[in-house]
Amino acid sequence: MKEFVSAKATKLELLNLRSIPIRTFWITSIAFFICFFAWFGIVPFMPDVVKDLGLTPTQKWNSIILAVSGTVFARLLIGKLCDKYGPRLCYTYLLILGSIPVILLGFVQTPLQFLICRLFIGFIGASFVITQFHTSIMFAPNIVGTANATSAGWGNLGGGANRLGMPLIAAGVVSFGIADEVAWRYSMVIAGVICFSMGLIYYFFTRDTPEGNFKELKLAGKMPNLKKDEVSFLSTLKDYRVWILFLVYAACFGIELTVYGTMDDYLQNRFGLDRSTAGNLVLSFALMNIFARTLGGYFGDLFGKLRGLRGRVIFLALILATEGLMLSIFSVTTSLVFGMIFLIAFSLTVQMAEGATFSVVPFINKKAIGSISGIVGAGGNVGAFLAAMLLKSKSAVAESAAIAANSELGEQAVKAAQTTAAASAVSSGFFVIGGFIVLAALLSLAIKFATADEMAVIEETKAELILSGVDK
Repeated sequence: MKEFVSAKATKLELLNLRSIPIRTFWITSIAFFICFFAWFGIVPFMPDVVKDLGLTPTQKWNSIILAVSGTVFARLLIGKLCDKYGPRLCYTYLLILGSIPVILLGFVQTPLQFLICRLFIGFIGASFVITQFHTSIMFAPNIVGTANATSAGWGNLGGGANRLGMPLIAAGVVSFGIADEVAWRYSMVIAGVICFSMGLIYYFFTRDTPEGNFKELKLAGKMPNLKKDEVSFLSTLKDYRVWILFLVYAACFGIELTVYGTMDDYLQNRFGLDRSTAGNLVLSFALMNIFARTLGGYFGDLFGKLRGLRGRVIFLALILATEGLMLSIFSVTTSLVFGMIFLIAFSLTVQMAEGATFSVVPFINKKAIGSISGIVGAGGNVGAFLAAMLLKSKSAVAESAAIAANSELGEQAVKAAQTTAAASAVSSGFFVIGGFIVLAALLSLAIKFATADEMAVIEETKAELILSGVDK
């Protein structure tokens, strides 16, 4: 029987499951999918939750804020833990411990308990960082951008798939005689059990690196445990390139979260679509993660082959600027047909920008990939929070003005004015956000690499190709 190849993979051969990097790619992508599925699993049931627990609009909004906030801190922490203990143990503990608040959500009885569970469930959003870390150390420089982008894109599908999957689980629960109004509780328990099971699979069927686990490598002297952790992390925090990528990821992944989180209502208010049609459109855009992120990583790798590390940065800036332009143009469109064209273009470019971002991340500092991935990943959630607050404040001001101007015309007139004002406010918010994205694209051009870094990538790529038998 043929022995496993221990070198980093130089190709993304998805069916070569005997390869440790490919097997790890599949397992980490599925784990990421499950984490996102559970993280947003409660969203389809929010009307039932509001009715069951008596949540106020403020409490409902706070639950969203807490879920995002928990992810920010978890992503910052998990990257450092990956550098120290390896992705295998970090993912195992994240999945097992993260399953606890998911399961407990099915037993909450008060709004406070619900908010606490939402905060801790948000921690499993840190799974993105571990997935990017694990693929970064499993694949050679010539393919790492494509591998990172594909695993992230397929994992992100979990955030959209739950819109179909969780109601199906609930329907299955109801078929066993469970009351429809409490089916959401059983569904969350099932999602938590799936998370827990995936944690066990990750522990037994993955390795930290193609050569073995961190602990084994340290004991064998192949990965000396130098006491430079604190210095390495501090140097990471001082690297201006990390914070530029933090802002860049806020301008792509953060904006994607916010735009799709508000798009259902916007399509209904702006273009007069019914709720079902609007929801299906938003879901179809989320499904573009199947290929769009991969395209971003692929072109990042391609530009890297043509122009080196600088080429990766140039492509990132180009696709990010295009994303901003597409969102701004969409915001001023009043035609449904043209609106859909530019919304599709935005969906494609924003996801490509996310893939392009993590085609650059692995080359900032090879000794701190986890820490850097954590910081950059957290930027996405910070961007989502800030963008959501901007849209919320604009909407609140516009709706208040509409109420004041139409208060004497009757309730129907006030509601109609509020709807129009809300759509107009979100539209102007999207336009402003698009401008900020273009500025982030220009800022990304400030990312520079030393000649020594460029040469090191070339030498590493040659070595991995020779080791894998591609270049004899």
